[in-house]
Amino acid sequence: MAATTHHRAPEPSGAPGRRAAPGPARTAPPAGRRLRGAWNTAAALLILAVLLFPLYWMLVTALQPSAGIDVDVFPTDPGLESFRTALDSQGDSLVTSLTVALGAVAVCLVLAAPAAYGLARLSLRGSRTIVFTTLITQMVPGIVIANALYSAYAELGLVNSYLGLILADASLGLPFSIVLLRAFMLSIPGEVVEAALVDGANRFTAFLRVVLPMSRNALITAGLFTFLFAWSDFMFALTLNTTDDVKPVTLGIYQFVGAHVSDWGAVMATAVLSAIPAAVLLVVAQKYIAAGVTGGSVK
Repeated sequence: MAATTHHRAPEPSGAPGRRAAPGPARTAPPAGRRLRGAWNTAAALLILAVLLFPLYWMLVTALQPSAGIDVDVFPTDPGLESFRTALDSQGDSLVTSLTVALGAVAVCLVLAAPAAYGLARLSLRGSRTIVFTTLITQMVPGIVIANALYSAYAELGLVNSYLGLILADASLGLPFSIVLLRAFMLSIPGEVVEAALVDGANRFTAFLRVVLPMSRNALITAGLFTFLFAWSDFMFALTLNTTDDVKPVTLGIYQFVGAHVSDWGAVMATAVLSAIPAAVLLVVAQKYIAAGVTGGSVK
């Protein structure tokens, strides 16, 4: 009699009594890696505290009711009297700095944008030499430029004038703006400009209506850095002004310290007020700065 073979039906994968194969075990990061991460975090926090402490001390000193330099780490009776004193004495200087900085931004961008477009898109002989020379100008000491400008301004009647200070401060950001905008415009596809030319636009129209809108991030970045250069300028403000008719806030703080060296609350309040515009611009435009600086890194 033949033996009967019984075939056992396969059990479903979800049947009870069978366990699924265990997956790979999740291992915790090694203790050395965790310790290294903790040390890196602690070091970063320490560096941040060291960098921010002068700003905190400046703000606390400005809020203290007394005029001395000895302050508590946590002020118990803060007040705004120092800020009122600062605004009364330095309000005009803040307006002057704002006017000069905005004027410098306008002049710088009007000159830098077409110059960068010409160096990036037009077949100019010696364009690399021009860019290199532009970078070299950044290495010239400011006092040398200031003395040369004073001699020229004395002949042109631009000493103690808004226009003279605006032109001088615009020169601080012009080389950086040209190099930045040129790098960004090189990354714009040439087909876009060629399409505008095919549609009937000339070179200037293509630059104005196509290239400039596409270079918005780079323009904002160049304008912001020029604003910061002009806002923090002290050398030109001191050299090109012999009266108080055009007195930026940097020169105002310099004179204010000499006149109110015992009233550190008012001095620090002036410093806080002068730092607010730059801080606000950096916070608002930080995404444009990142895009503008890195936009020309790849083509």
